Amino acid sequence: MPTLFTRIINGEIPGRFVWKDNDVVAFLSIGPLSDGHVLVVPRQEINKWTDAPAELMQKLITVAQAVGKAQVEVFGSERAGLSIAGFEVDHLHLHVWPANSMADFDFSRAESNPDPERMEANAQKLRQGLRDAGYGEFVPES
Repeated sequence: MPTLFTRIINGEIPGRFVWKDNDVVAFLSIGPLSDGHVLVVPRQEINKWTDAPAELMQKLITVAQAVGKAQVEVFGSERAGLSIAGFEVDHLHLHVWPANSMADFDFSRAESNPDPERMEANAQKLRQGLRDAGYGEFVPES
């Protein structure tokens, strides 16, 4: 049975994508820690990050870094947070979000019902930031 993320990647469940390439996608989290919180996910279903091939992990980190730099730029945060937990969905994913302090790393503070219009605006803002940073070929229109 496909994972939730595979269903999002395949378009069976809607997602606000900000990055798509042959190996990796990135889309907004439905439980954001802050505006612009993104999940960077391999297309390949891998449960644990420790089971992923080194080349794939390198690609995931490269995409996460590009997204993080764009987040800092467009959301004006001090840093971009990065976490690999893997307990919510059995499909490897990296959380990347704008952060200004360690309090921003508290997943118990994740928003449970974010405003859809604000989420779409955040996705558009981040897409434009990634295009401005030179990643336009990987940024979907919506």
